[in-house]
Amino acid sequence: MPAPDLVLANAQLADRQLVDLRVRNGTVAAIAPPGLLHQTADAPPPKRLDLAGQLLLPALVDGHAHLDKTLWGLPWRPHSAGPDRTSRIEGEKHDRAHLPPVEQRAEALLRTMIGHGTTAVRSHVDIDPEAGLDGLHALLRLRERYADRVHLQIVAFPQSGVVRSPGVADLLDRALADGADLIGGIDPEGYDGSLAGHLNTVFALAQKHGKGVDIHLHDLGPQGQRELAAIVDRAEDWGEPGRVTVSHAFCLGEMTAADFDPLAARMAAAGVSIVTHAPGAVPMPPVKRLREAGVRVFAGSDNIRDRWGPFGNGNMLERAMLVAWQQGYRTDPDLELAFAVCSAAGGAALGLAPFGPEPGLDANLIALPAGSLAEAVVARPPCSLVLRRGRVVARNGACCP
Repeated sequence: MPAPDLVLANAQLADRQLVDLRVRNGTVAAIAPPGLLHQTADAPPPKRLDLAGQLLLPALVDGHAHLDKTLWGLPWRPHSAGPDRTSRIEGEKHDRAHLPPVEQRAEALLRTMIGHGTTAVRSHVDIDPEAGLDGLHALLRLRERYADRVHLQIVAFPQSGVVRSPGVADLLDRALADGADLIGGIDPEGYDGSLAGHLNTVFALAQKHGKGVDIHLHDLGPQGQRELAAIVDRAEDWGEPGRVTVSHAFCLGEMTAADFDPLAARMAAAGVSIVTHAPGAVPMPPVKRLREAGVRVFAGSDNIRDRWGPFGNGNMLERAMLVAWQQGYRTDPDLELAFAVCSAAGGAALGLAPFGPEPGLDANLIALPAGSLAEAVVARPPCSLVLRRGRVVARNGACCP
């Protein structure tokens, strides 16, 4: 006998309609005014959850996280990292020996993310001579254990560099063979010291394994612009749009129109995406200008309570508020755009099937007490219900067992 349908009764959609919504086999099967969904004669009676007018929205997507780095669930630790990138990387290596296992810390954070309404996460994991593939294998185990609750995509991330860190290229090769979904990179010129050498290795391994690329680019000014243009060159040469993401890309937030417009057009044509965490102390890529140029922009948490910073809580609804805050968004349409950057845009970037409260879409949904989508972004109420492909995975802010 097939599993019974799930009916979400008295749900408010983003357009203010009050409806009943039927979920069948992981997708939204039907939507009708309250009380008007018809029962199929040969189907078992549906399970019914009354949302009592709560807002029903697409689930959230965290497109850039570092699950292996987090201190989530541990007693508070005063932030002790140095002021620059190199000191933080070296300090992080020193801390590893004194922390609980990656799997334990990452699981605590992943459960928190699910409780906040996130049903898909792209997490980078450090690959270097000291850590080897230990962090990757920890996240692979976590991915398997939580496969029915969250889509976890893993990036093999050479934070210590490729050119300046002998042996990392071979480790990345093994990481991709072992199950990493993408290969990462970091400031090819500003940190690794060789723009061509870094990109040669990263793109060669991506093409060898048929995997995507997601490169951290923090560098500002002409150097950052030069690196970004070189990444776009490689994406164009690859000829498979949608395979390349640039994380952070702070340099886009300070470019003149004369430099920005032609590069954005090339990014759009090559399918290069930008992921942002709405940074506080550096320029942020201009979300609307990029989208108007046809560039996909999505969002992630980045570091959550780790050596890089004490902030973050795994709540992508709060991240949507930060996107809106940083970009000066105030109108309802702009707040809705900030939500989309933290939801549907991330799902598309991660290659997920479309999801949300519409017939035929995957039933990745959140319910929360808000009168509109814009109010949800501003007020950030906790999710009372989180569904992934029709399965209830969290209630009242807590991940289900």
